[in-house]
Amino acid sequence: WGLARLAEALTGIPGLARIRYTTSHPRDMDDALIAAHRDLPALMPFLHLPVQSGSDRILDAMNRGHTAAEYRDIVLRLRDARPDIALSSDFIVGHPGETDADFEATLQLIRDVGFAQAFSFKYSPRPGTPAAGAPLQIAEDVKDARLQALQALLREQQDAFNAATVGRVVPVLFTGHGRKAGQLAGRSPYLQPVHVNGPDGLIGQIVNVEIRERYTNSLSGTLVQERAFA
Repeated sequence: WGLARLAEALTGIPGLARIRYTTSHPRDMDDALIAAHRDLPALMPFLHLPVQSGSDRILDAMNRGHTAAEYRDIVLRLRDARPDIALSSDFIVGHPGETDADFEATLQLIRDVGFAQAFSFKYSPRPGTPAAGAPLQIAEDVKDARLQALQALLREQQDAFNAATVGRVVPVLFTGHGRKAGQLAGRSPYLQPVHVNGPDGLIGQIVNVEIRERYTNSLSGTLVQERAFA
């Protein structure tokens, strides 16, 4: 069984409205899985697709098994199959031997692709791995500066994505209570945290919400309907 076939089988479960999977690897994004994103409405239009670096030299050193161009091609195919899909990713800065040009290639990939969310880290050596004993270890202050620059770009993209949601009506799956009294917490199709005031009976249900405000990592809005989808 491949992941695409499994996702298709899951759509046959009564009442299963949303399907997600994580964490995918670019090498696993075959034609069948891309077609599943096109053909299965329950497969949410949000995909975590780690890339780690935009430099082919660093990707090879990481043994990622793909190039930056191949990653870009996968993104194009996904967006052709599912135009409303949004992406998140993982990035590591400061891998041994990473030059300024390598880092700039990562920034350029981020600019080219555009991400709704991302997770980013400084490289840290792990005992027993080839990179731990590799020459040209990157100084901590350089790693810090690169991480700050990368995260600033990613925050800008995430903020733009969230801002584009304001004023829209989105279906939210409520999963529990928010931090404030009378507040519910849920997730949009794009996995954005959403908070609204509403009754406890909506927990576990998908309800339309008009998004009114966006924050760094979440959205808030008002209920458009207080009856869940059938």
